[in-house]
Amino acid sequence: MGTETAQGTGDGAEALAARRREQRGWYFYDWACSVYSTSVLTVFLGPYLTSVAKAAADADGYVHPLGLPVRAGSFFAYAVSLSVILAIFVMPLAGAAADRSGRKKPLLAVAAYTGAAATAGMFFLDGDRYLLGGALLVVANASLSVSMVLYNAYLPQIAPPEERDTVSTRGWAFGYAAGALVLVADLVLYLNHDAFGIAESTAVRICLATAGVWWGAFTLVPLRRLRDRGPASASPSGGTVPGLRQLRATLEDMRRHPLTLSFLLAYLVYNDGVQTVISQASVYGSEELELEQSTLIVAVLLVQVLAVAGALAMGRLARRYGGKRTILGSLVAWTVTLAAGYYLPAGAPGWFFVLAVGIGLVLGGTQALSRSLFSHLVPAGKEAEYFSAYEMSDRGMSWLGPLVFGLAYQLTGSYRDAIVSLVVFFALGFVLLARVPVRQAVRDAGNPVPTRI
Repeated sequence: MGTETAQGTGDGAEALAARRREQRGWYFYDWACSVYSTSVLTVFLGPYLTSVAKAAADADGYVHPLGLPVRAGSFFAYAVSLSVILAIFVMPLAGAAADRSGRKKPLLAVAAYTGAAATAGMFFLDGDRYLLGGALLVVANASLSVSMVLYNAYLPQIAPPEERDTVSTRGWAFGYAAGALVLVADLVLYLNHDAFGIAESTAVRICLATAGVWWGAFTLVPLRRLRDRGPASASPSGGTVPGLRQLRATLEDMRRHPLTLSFLLAYLVYNDGVQTVISQASVYGSEELELEQSTLIVAVLLVQVLAVAGALAMGRLARRYGGKRTILGSLVAWTVTLAAGYYLPAGAPGWFFVLAVGIGLVLGGTQALSRSLFSHLVPAGKEAEYFSAYEMSDRGMSWLGPLVFGLAYQLTGSYRDAIVSLVVFFALGFVLLARVPVRQAVRDAGNPVPTRI
């Protein structure tokens, strides 16, 4: 009997070690791809691609992709929108294919290296090659969205229910740490390009391309450590379903789990507010608070650094109070931060940094705990399919917040009124999430209910 007990303990230790190894490999995809979101999307590509489009514009300030007149200043925004539309078609296909085959890893590799190659190709974005820049942006952005569907779908498979909050928040922390690390290196190169003997535009193109190289290089770690488990159950082999039809089929399946849908609706609302704050904070800082570009870049770096600590701290809070309560608390913190932002004085970078501290401390935790909470609400064998709908809420549906922000500014002429108008997303999201009985939702999805959720 002693031998059997020792053998059982050994098997358990081996299984735990294998799970920890896989979890550490999983963290590294956040480390790999988050640099794209930080250095490319948030800091460098928007202004640079806009300058390239302006260099190609006619006397009236228009470029003509596919013969359509487009203001050069709007080209970047339209390219981002087009990438979202493409992702809406591809994400459900990738999710359903992964669930049917049980082979997430090859699909993750294709999506990741397509995005990394497109990002590295941005080194050749010079002169008036705005169409090249737009095409690479569309491919990279859509690839990132597809890869995140597959990446997130691993979470329920590599972490038992009681570990998911911790594992998810550590993944986000890895991502923010990588973003901060690379952004520091980018800023050194960008601010000292003359000392390095290169032009400013060349420095920007190097920063863009190195994000792609980083993405591709560190993706090797999860591809080596993650493992495919095969489909959870027999799936119909009816062939590939076009994207919108597959999305409709996923949503119809979700109707059998209305509480999962209720959570997804709450997440869609408050995450729209989160994404809008991220995308519009620099506009608020430059236009309303009259801050310089260097101040805004330092604020972005501050957010990245503090988001690491914030994600880990909120993970610990979730272990004590449950993920739902912790998310609700973060939504209150978001509301207070926006209210404080309304009163920030112009020309005072110190107070803007205080605002960045508030955003950084709640940003990573809100996103990480939402991901882990949703993972409990997904029926076994449908992880990638359901996370395609989740990812569309995260990336594909975050359009209402910017619209509200823009309309508020148009009607009032004040960015202060525009920023405070976003409070409605956090308040409504709070109410919707508070009404979701998450324990019952977990049971309805056929999953074990954690002690704290």
